[in-house]
Amino acid sequence: MGTKTVDEAGAEAAEAQRDEKAVDVTKTDARDEVTPASEDADGVDDSSEDSEEGEVVEDSRPSGVGLGAGAVVSAALGLVSLSGGWIGTVASARQTLVGQLETSSTASVANQIQAVYGDAWQTTALWAGLFALAALVTGVVVLARPAFGTPGRVQAPWIKSVAWAGVTLGVIGLLLAVLKYTDALLGLPSAG
Repeated sequence: MGTKTVDEAGAEAAEAQRDEKAVDVTKTDARDEVTPASEDADGVDDSSEDSEEGEVVEDSRPSGVGLGAGAVVSAALGLVSLSGGWIGTVASARQTLVGQLETSSTASVANQIQAVYGDAWQTTALWAGLFALAALVTGVVVLARPAFGTPGRVQAPWIKSVAWAGVTLGVIGLLLAVLKYTDALLGLPSAG
């Protein structure tokens, strides 16, 4: 049998490729082997990952959005406790009006100052203290929540930072509110 021509060699190569394709089609793929639905070939449970090729299964773990929101709310409440806020301003103005209405013109100067200005100052301090206390409690809850949550779940660093800021602002606001309420800080002038 002598030498083959180029055409014969090309025909044999094409036929060999078709044979390989026929063999590849009949071959079983590693994915077709029978394994438990939730275990991979290495015995690791992958049930939280993709259950079928191309299908995405949502993660059932909490995302931490609530803790992040709580941390931001804590910091915002702490800032409101330091600045007074709208509610404290309105309550103070109302208390000033009540003091003016209830104080007679014959009352002593010390009583008039206390009724008109002192009570309003204490009302502002009271509202600032309530906001500071709310900031403090919210921040502590955000910081303590991972201890009661999913074991091994790490809280995002920014959530811890903002929650600590809220706790710090709450403590400072609460301290200032107590000092204002007791007239230890910026007390009323004496009428004497």
